[in-house]
Amino acid sequence: MSDFNETKQRIKNLVVENLMLQIAPGEISDDQPLFGPGSLGLDSVDALQLVVALDKQFGLKIPDPVAAKEILQSVNTIAQAVAANGRPAG
Repeated sequence: MSDFNETKQRIKNLVVENLMLQIAPGEISDDQPLFGPGSLGLDSVDALQLVVALDKQFGLKIPDPVAAKEILQSVNTIAQAVAANGRPAG
């Protein structure tokens, strides 16, 4: 499995475990919106928990709400941010 795909799988696991979602990580598609219509239905409290978890797990710093809105769109956008700014998977 490529590092990028492994990172996406780790992000899905992190989302399900940290936010205590009642779905399996495999049920989350890479481009499924995390917030808003047709999404996983996450809210602002979930976003805060996700920011903290991503920092702990990947060293990804999300400095402000504008960056958070851009990065936390989907598993793909989070994985791209991790690849660019965080620690690699593994």
